[in-house]
Amino acid sequence: MDFDINRILRILPHRAPFVLIDRVIDLAPRQSARAVKCVTYNEPFFVGHFPGAPIMPGGLILEALSQLTGVLAYASDPYDNAQKVMYFLGVEEAKFRRPVVPGDRMVLQVEVVQRRSNIWKIAGEASVDGNPCATAKLLTALTEKGDIPQGSGFSQGMGG
Repeated sequence: MDFDINRILRILPHRAPFVLIDRVIDLAPRQSARAVKCVTYNEPFFVGHFPGAPIMPGGLILEALSQLTGVLAYASDPYDNAQKVMYFLGVEEAKFRRPVVPGDRMVLQVEVVQRRSNIWKIAGEASVDGNPCATAKLLTALTEKGDIPQGSGFSQGMGG
């Protein structure tokens, strides 16, 4: 499956400047997904991170993986995104191996490790030119809008 930005915008509630995936290039419902993010110098976070030596913040790389998980969840079991939202609950084993800089074409990949009811645990990797930039395991939950899961830290990684 190939999802362009228009289809991504119909699934995710994010809008510029916070949409962090440009195209889904491969998707196997309930299993895995791959997407690309073309990193450009005009991204708003580069103004302050870091002037003269811009790098994409690691937290935003994790957010991009979260957003891809939201697309995978929707493609696996379509839900009414006016009623439900995917929350980013936690991260484990995050490692940042090389910086992501303007001009990079970052490939994001997520694979389902475990799924129980509305809880998804995924293994994610971001890479540039085949070189890993970041890896992590992410925990997410699909809930009714307005219901903030306990322990979420109020982070809406994939839904708001």
